[in-house]
Amino acid sequence: MTQIVTGSGPVIEMRSVEKQYGGLRPLRVRTLELPARSSTMLLGFDSPAAETFINLMTGSTLPEAGDVISFGRSTRAIADSADWLAFVEQFGIVSDRVVLLDGMTVAQNLAISFDLDLDPVPDHVLARVATLAAEVGIDAGMLTARVGEADPYLKARVRLARALAFDPALLVLEHPTATLPPEHAGRYGTTIKAIAAARKLAVLGLTADEKFAEHTGGRLLVWQPATGEFRERTRRRFWRLS
Repeated sequence: MTQIVTGSGPVIEMRSVEKQYGGLRPLRVRTLELPARSSTMLLGFDSPAAETFINLMTGSTLPEAGDVISFGRSTRAIADSADWLAFVEQFGIVSDRVVLLDGMTVAQNLAISFDLDLDPVPDHVLARVATLAAEVGIDAGMLTARVGEADPYLKARVRLARALAFDPALLVLEHPTATLPPEHAGRYGTTIKAIAAARKLAVLGLTADEKFAEHTGGRLLVWQPATGEFRERTRRRFWRLS
């Protein structure tokens, strides 16, 4: 897969964006810029607003006002469905909206990213699955567990692995700890921080979980829905990978 990333410039830019989505007011973003190889966590988005924000960023929907520029390209410039499918592969999205197959094993749920032949999973695919699983902290003994019987933390790691399967340029976290017990939030955030550093990924999270956000190591911005402005929760600088 060829990523359409433009040098060291911002991976995401939003300017004066407005989008009606059924809320009390339009979704507004005054200014947002996500530098390459940085981590940013956004607080203040409920589930419908977060889904709309991600749809704007990935070009699944267009703003009624303003501009969304992802990987140096305006989402308005996406020509057709084939163009969009190539474009959207640059995003790895972690979301409870991503369906897991409860009747299948963890290995099968990861293998579906690479092959539809799942019973049995071919050996060459299992090798890729094992590597991907190890990266997110899933050991070999967990691969045979049925996802429907898995605990929330294992399911969260399966979703993370699925998001990483095609080597995205930007990892997007949509309320990633909403169904996760609080005691796992810090460890999950630390895992994501380590993966992002190793892969030199940009990370953007929409979360209400400040403990998780702190463990990702990124800057923390609080969204003001009425104005679309962001204010930084701390004075820390952008976290950048060396």
